[in-house]
Amino acid sequence: MPAFRMLLPLLLSLLSPASGASEGMTLNVLQIKSLGLESVLAGQDAGTGGGTLPARVMVPNSQMRVITAPVGGMIEMLAVAPGETVRRGQVVAHLASPQALELQRDALQSGSQSALLQQNLKRDEQLFAEGLIAESRLQATRSAASQAAAQASERRQGLALAGVAPGKLGGPLALTAAIDGVVLEQGVQLGQRVDNAALIYRIARLSPLWLEIQAPLALAETLRPGTPVKLGGSTLQGKLVAIGRAVDPASQTVLLRAEVSQGADSLRPGQMLEVVVATPTGSLQRLPASALVRHQGKTLVFIQSATNEKGSTFTPRPVRVVSQGGGSFVAEGVAAGERIVSQGVSGLKAMLTGVGAE
Repeated sequence: MPAFRMLLPLLLSLLSPASGASEGMTLNVLQIKSLGLESVLAGQDAGTGGGTLPARVMVPNSQMRVITAPVGGMIEMLAVAPGETVRRGQVVAHLASPQALELQRDALQSGSQSALLQQNLKRDEQLFAEGLIAESRLQATRSAASQAAAQASERRQGLALAGVAPGKLGGPLALTAAIDGVVLEQGVQLGQRVDNAALIYRIARLSPLWLEIQAPLALAETLRPGTPVKLGGSTLQGKLVAIGRAVDPASQTVLLRAEVSQGADSLRPGQMLEVVVATPTGSLQRLPASALVRHQGKTLVFIQSATNEKGSTFTPRPVRVVSQGGGSFVAEGVAAGERIVSQGVSGLKAMLTGVGAE
């Protein structure tokens, strides 16, 4: 740093007289080398312009099912454990339940009562047609038959909702998987007594999977469904399927949801990772953090232009930083293809201010 302070007055004196801070500073090849200036092309990392953002792996709601106790009882058998694959219709547990027996009994009784009253109705309709009974008796029989049929239907629906098969009494209640998938969670133990609606298993189909991403509001406003998303440190890719409308009050971020189809089997629900979200070409650019300069309350980068064998011109340009992290930042105000100074910016800042580098 002392050597640089000694060199700075010389460099300032060698600037082109026609060059100003707002129009750019023209440096020759020797000055550029002395300051250690290096540059990169904006947009050279096309498709990965969003920087790294935190994300969590989730199972889509439509691909998840829970198996619960339809009635109170005791867990008599558990056929699978977390991590195992199950098929739709596969019996995964048995529940011994007195309440299930009561439901079966009530359904059988109401069904028998309904059948008996239907027979009575047919008999009274025949008797009424022959003029042997009054119409009031036929109406009473018809009403009773209708009520019995409604009650029988209600009891059958109750059996269906409880997952209890109609028929003769006896036997444990078999609980089955509703979809093909993997057991994510087991909520009970063998021999445990459970209440109605107690969680037995949580089952999910693990492809495709969702990534729930927290993104700065300014970045989220530039994105659209279908935008590519790449997992940091991996070749896996996905695409945005939803962009939240609400902003988190604490972090001022917006929830993005991406879908990963190919290679989703290498991810785990609940896993935390980092992703890179592409930004629209020409609107935002990802640049090295070393290119950023703060000067008089403004955020600047230096644009290198008019490069030839004699030297180059370096022009400060204000930019708006959208997000920053992971050794880079995403900014608005730089076009793809422009050359941005990535090393030696402290020297350019010193020349811009006319004081020693900080």
